[in-house]
Amino acid sequence: MNARSLFAALALSIAAGLVGCSSSEFATVSGAPPAGAPAFKVGDTWTYHGREGFRLPVEWDETHEVTAVGPEGITMRVTYSGPTVTGSRTEVLTAPGIVRQGALMDIETRRFATPLARYQFPLAPGETWNQWVANYNETTKRQGEINRYVRVGGWEKVPTPAGTFDAIRMRVLMRLDDDEFWREPTQTNYIVWYAPAVGGPVREEKDAEYWEKGNRMDTQPVRAQHTVLELVSFRRAA
Repeated sequence: MNARSLFAALALSIAAGLVGCSSSEFATVSGAPPAGAPAFKVGDTWTYHGREGFRLPVEWDETHEVTAVGPEGITMRVTYSGPTVTGSRTEVLTAPGIVRQGALMDIETRRFATPLARYQFPLAPGETWNQWVANYNETTKRQGEINRYVRVGGWEKVPTPAGTFDAIRMRVLMRLDDDEFWREPTQTNYIVWYAPAVGGPVREEKDAEYWEKGNRMDTQPVRAQHTVLELVSFRRAA
């Protein structure tokens, strides 16, 4: 079985197991319709508070602002700042949810050969999509191919510092392209709650790990990420 088939089978197995273990994964609130695509305008802004790490976490605030909307797509400026981290990047969407340039795991900037479906609207419980996408990572200066599998869950009321929102839950599993001679690719297990009233995610929980190459029977995976991102405020342009 090649790497593509192996990860696809693993993604399906994990997603099915998670659904079986959690009744809320596909719980739907009172006949809520699918989540449609947002209409972005210049000036739309979302601010999040991020927390990454375990015993001594790194914290920061992150702002996403729509800076251009036109025939060529949607441009967003992402800025982040905290006691130990600061910076910015530009994301480019060909349409709402469809990413030509943006981040996958952290704060890196990737350019995708085929646009990545971050959200495949309309979002409805039970829907899935799976992509293998060639990309160039501007941070590491490397080309590679990533796999991203998404399964849409149910609707939940999600409390955040910005308020409580009706949000649809998504499970995101990824296999990245960061393997080295001594380690295997990072594999992620994310939960994202998307709220139509906000036009974006209101909460994200991100966990990732990788295995060092060798005998897995004698080792444990290395935890590479443990992040929580929550909406603090948002403003939709008139």
